[in-house]
Amino acid sequence: MSESVVLRTIGGMLIPYILVYGLYVQMHGEIGPGGGFQAGVLVAAAFILHSLLFGPTGTMRLLPRWFIDLSMSLGVLLYIGTGVVCLLQGGYFLEYSVLDRTDPAAAEALGITLVEAGVGLTVASVILTIVRKVQGVSP
Repeated sequence: MSESVVLRTIGGMLIPYILVYGLYVQMHGEIGPGGGFQAGVLVAAAFILHSLLFGPTGTMRLLPRWFIDLSMSLGVLLYIGTGVVCLLQGGYFLEYSVLDRTDPAAAEALGITLVEAGVGLTVASVILTIVRKVQGVSP
């Protein structure tokens, strides 16, 4: 934990910007560089910075273990659920065009966005779980 007031102040001011940039990378991943994995790493990096500045217990209060476990599970379910819905619509696994047969382009965008959101949630949650284990934070 940093004892420097300057580091805590400047670092605390950077965290929201890192989170917003992670959201930007998430939302623009299908049309440019980025996507779920990169966004998940950025979101995790913001909370790792928080943990370094304010201590692991402060971050644990902000993001309890049950929340991280839930978001990890929801990310996987979102990814798999999108593929299962495609199967139930008569297409292949993750064949997004069957999500809306009247507008396949919109269906592709929706499918990619859902899958990338699932990947982002899962990656951020797994990285935060690994960091907590390394830090030795108990549940």
